[in-house]
Amino acid sequence: MNNMSNLTGPKRRMRKKSLPERIRLHFKKYWQLHVLALPVLIYLILFNYWPMFGVILAFENYSVVKGFFHSEFVGFRNFEFLFATQDAFRITRNTVCYNIVFIVVNTSLSVLLAIILNELYLKAVSKTIQTMLIMPYFLSWSVVAIVVYAFFGGNGVVNALIRDHGGATKSWYTYKPIWPFLLTFVNMWKSVGYTAIVYVASISGIPQEYYEAAALDGATKVQQARYITLPYLRHIIVIMFIMSIGGMFHGDMGLFFNVTQNNGALYPVTDVIDTYVYRALKTLGNTGMSSAAGLYQSVVGFILVMISNVIVRHVDEDSALF
Repeated sequence: MNNMSNLTGPKRRMRKKSLPERIRLHFKKYWQLHVLALPVLIYLILFNYWPMFGVILAFENYSVVKGFFHSEFVGFRNFEFLFATQDAFRITRNTVCYNIVFIVVNTSLSVLLAIILNELYLKAVSKTIQTMLIMPYFLSWSVVAIVVYAFFGGNGVVNALIRDHGGATKSWYTYKPIWPFLLTFVNMWKSVGYTAIVYVASISGIPQEYYEAAALDGATKVQQARYITLPYLRHIIVIMFIMSIGGMFHGDMGLFFNVTQNNGALYPVTDVIDTYVYRALKTLGNTGMSSAAGLYQSVVGFILVMISNVIVRHVDEDSALF
């Protein structure tokens, strides 16, 4: 019995080590990995966590003279700017509806494009197409705005083609019905190629034996995609979807401001929360209002991510983000 107690004694003492001691041993054992992670940790602290102190501006009537901590505290008065304005419904509707369409369209086309690229026999051709598709992602919105204007400006390509066929030209930058479709197309053109590469990388991890076995059983390419590729991509699709949900109340300033040339005639169908707040900030110069809008968007986005993740976890636990 004494021998048994001597054997189990050290194990018991190891389990009773304090938390600081366990942390110290962990850092001592894996110090190389922590050194590698240090630059990323510093980046996150400086650019993601330190700026969070700025949320106090959302509750202040900020004054440059009084400073960050001595400006007048006004509570939730700054938030009334978004909710009390007569344009609140319009900008919220546009922001949410556009993001829903972007998520559905971009996800569907990205997955379809990834499956098509994976089925190309000539990998050199596949790589070339991937490079061409990803290039628009790296263009600035200012450049994209110039390209769009070259097509839809007064003397642009579209009007030139209409004139050549004897039709009446239009002022496209005041014609509201076309812009929801045009903005969706431009966003798709710029984003789908980049997202498709993520899915292509995921598909490359599927064992080829699955496809070979399916082909021997007589499965067509469509059936292989349905019963092998899509189920394998389910997890990454859901994760990307949850992350997209977090930006549901954010509008891309470059898309909605630059591409539309900030044209007032298009506000009913192109104005989103970000562009509305930007114009108000330029007009009123109220930093507190813009900070309140940013905080509101972030908090709502965080809540939507949490709710979406809970729903996904109940339906398919393996596909949840956390």
